[in-house]
Parts: sequence; C-alpha cells; structure tokens
Amino acid sequence: EARLEELQKSFPKKMKDAILQYAIQGKLTQQLPEDGDARDLLKEIQKEKARLIKEGKIKKEKPLPEITEDEIPFEIPENWCWVRLGNLCEYLQRGKSPIYSPIKKYPVIAQKCNQWEGFSIEKAQFIDPAAVEKYTEERILKNEDLMWNSTGLGTLGRIAIYEDSKNPYGFAVADSHVTVIRVLKNYVCPRYIFVYLSGPYIQSIVEDLSSGSTKQKELLTSTIEKIIVPLPPMEEQKRILSRLKDLIPLSEKLSN
Repeated sequence: EARLEELQKSFPKKMKDAILQYAIQGKLTQQLPEDGDARDLLKEIQKEKARLIKEGKIKKEKPLPEITEDEIPFEIPENWCWVRLGNLCEYLQRGKSPIYSPIKKYPVIAQKCNQWEGFSIEKAQFIDPAAVEKYTEERILKNEDLMWNSTGLGTLGRIAIYEDSKNPYGFAVADSHVTVIRVLKNYVCPRYIFVYLSGPYIQSIVEDLSSGSTKQKELLTSTIEKIIVPLPPMEEQKRILSRLKDLIPLSEKLSN
C-alpha cells in the first residue's frame, strides 16, 4: 500500500515532466512547412544582434564555441536547430550585490522571490534610493525577463518569469544570486526558453552544470550562456506554448 501511495503521488510530476520533455522535442506539435526553418530564424537573430551592437544598444560578446555532436542530448525535428542560449539573448548577466534600505521603493529580486509556482514581489527587499543611479539601464528588469537562481544549496536552478503586472513599484533589479536572461523577444518566446530551462532535462543536469563545493555551488554566467537550446521556428514556439497551456493544467489536476 505504501508503494502504491508513493506511485500515485509521483505520477502527476512524471506526467508533467513527460509533457514538458515532449514539448521541447517537437512531439506535441506539427512541424509545418510554412513555419520555415529555425536556421533562417537564427540568421535573423544574428543580424539583429549585429545591428544592436552597432547602435551601441547591447555589448559585443566573445563568440561562443560551435556545438559538437557529443553535446546533443536528444533528437529534434529537421526544421529546428540547436543553438547556444547566449546567442539568443540581448542580455544575460548576474545581478549585483545591493545596498539594502528600509525604504520600500526600489525592490531587489532575490532567490526567494523566484518560486516554482511563480514570481513573488512580496518576498523582495529594497535597495537604498541613493544607490539606484549606480544601476545601468540594462540591469533594470523588463517584462518576461527570466530570473534563474544561480547560487546555493536547495534553490540552485529554480527559475521564474518576471512580470511587470506583479510589481506595483514599477522598478526592480536582481541581486548577485540571480542571473537575468533577456532573450530577443521578436524572434524567441521567453516562455518557451522558460519551459526548457525549468523542464526535466535541464533541471536534471543543473548540479552537473554548477561549479564549486556542495554548499557553495553556483551556475556561472559563462556556463549558462553555453547551454544548448532546441530552437523551433517562432510560430511553432507559439503553438508549443498554446498546447502546454491546455495540457499542464490537466496534469496538475491529477495531483489534487
């Protein structure tokens, strides 16, 4: 009976994990010729990044290494491609250590704000108003930025999506234990990247990706930017998210 109860409790999570894994392998959606090829999408992303660098809107980065066959963990559809996460982003950086203040005006997002059930501004502390000017524009969080807990035992790898609508202060920055991932939203759906990073494959290797001793483990920015992502064409990214919107609530109902 105890074994049966254990199986019943674990089944909803296993089902949800299976759905998420199928999603990022292209097994929940049809691949349509009119969607085009993700390799062409990647070329458009490269052009856009080059333009933004030329205009001084983003910083020039060191080229990331080519993806090798040995790195590829599973098969994806022919019109998808593997790409390093950093190549999909206009900004990918750890937050910085704040100077705290009792004045509740400028919240700073810490690891406890990023829960598996979502982003919670209620758990935020606040920075000294005098220190706000030390934060460059790029460090101020934008809607649908991904916030990935990058240090410590227990919370390492937990990720949430920043939502403007949940922040009444109209301003937020991340602290030094959180990595901010800002994708080029005209070409990549932030929520698709969230599905991948929060899903069973990446979460199963978070410990392997991290550096340091057990209590001081951290996900380095240089490691995060090299993570390989299975990239579908934009329209299929949207279909995957739509499909998950229907399927995930069904799997969660089974756990109630």
